[in-house]
Amino acid sequence: MQLQITFRNVDSSAALEARIRELIQKLQRFSNQIIKCQVVVEAPHHQHHEQGALFDFQVNIAVPGKEIIIGHTHSRNPAHTNAYVALRDAFRAARRQLQEYERIRRLEVKSHSRPQVNVSQEHGAGS
Repeated sequence: MQLQITFRNVDSSAALEARIRELIQKLQRFSNQIIKCQVVVEAPHHQHHEQGALFDFQVNIAVPGKEIIIGHTHSRNPAHTNAYVALRDAFRAARRQLQEYERIRRLEVKSHSRPQVNVSQEHGAGS
């Protein structure tokens, strides 16, 4: 799986990057279909003086036939002044969408893997 982590308007952090890698490994437990994952960490540059920087995370996950895009851009959640809380929320949303993707994929695999039944009507001697 390809992984790209980008920091915008915020200094890169080895600890935050390590946490992102942990969360991606957890996502891979829900789906082995992940081809590529791109995570963008951003602190918007237009902040009011009385509030701290609100962190935004964008998570793009490529799986066969679909791209899952989680964008928490310009969140108004005050808890997102903590990068780890904002990261947790973004990855929770990504996990929910990935689980939905897997549910649908499994149903498609199930319906395609069923043996074909030849439905022919046999009529007995009394017909």
